Amino acid sequence: MYIKMVNIVYKFVKILSAMDVNKITLFGGFGKDGSAEKVKEFSMEVGDIVSIVGPTGCGKTTLINDIELFANENTPSGRRISINGEPVPEDFIFDPSNHPIALISQHTNFLSDLPVEEFLTIHAKVRGAKDVESIITETLNFANELTGEAIMKDIAMTELSGGQTRSLLIADAVVIGNSPIILLDEIENAGIHRTKALELLKRYKKIFVFVTHDPCIALMSDFRIVMQNGAMQQMITTRTEEKKVAGKMKQIDDMMLDFRQIIRSGDELTESIFNESFKVLTF
Repeated sequence: MYIKMVNIVYKFVKILSAMDVNKITLFGGFGKDGSAEKVKEFSMEVGDIVSIVGPTGCGKTTLINDIELFANENTPSGRRISINGEPVPEDFIFDPSNHPIALISQHTNFLSDLPVEEFLTIHAKVRGAKDVESIITETLNFANELTGEAIMKDIAMTELSGGQTRSLLIADAVVIGNSPIILLDEIENAGIHRTKALELLKRYKKIFVFVTHDPCIALMSDFRIVMQNGAMQQMITTRTEEKKVAGKMKQIDDMMLDFRQIIRSGDELTESIFNESFKVLTF
């Protein structure tokens, strides 16, 4: 029965791996007050990193849900999605095995108590990986670069912390799942090394969309959509000056992570350590 299930899923996976998602376009709808969105449309192409920003309750999560659901004027926002300039294929919508989007939400937890290695092995085999051991190693290395708490192969997935869980889900979606479109909802709240996450993700030719309050993530993105009152208000392309600011903020971010590691390890964060670290910053 298990082999039969794997073969059925693998058949769909072959379809998924063959599809070529190069661009996704979102056409604007309406805000909470019924007025038309100021951003009429925007496109995201493979290799793009996009941020969705705005105050709490402004509709950021609703926007990525519209993307994940392939909205077709059938959600409260009235938005519409196209893939490669064409209507979204029905099998993308109705067949979960052929869905090209992975959504990593704020409140994702594992229900399976399988050891991490066994879970990844099953997923890799279902995906038709040729070198299972190699792809599992790549996935774990990726995940462990995102979190400050090392993920061991033999630990049960239900024992992972929030940061470990989110890190493993991101790595699994990118490396094993190989989803062409990755949506990430506020990863900065899970103890993930966010600036390193963006650097790692840029190695993979996919479309990454971040819902974020974090200025580092926003300024390291190619462009950002500004939300207010449930509507897309602006699309801001990240300019050279902002990228320079992002580089300086990354230095501060790295310094804070070093301080966090000192505290975690039981050492004292002295004034001399702080001052020495601050001297290294180049502004």
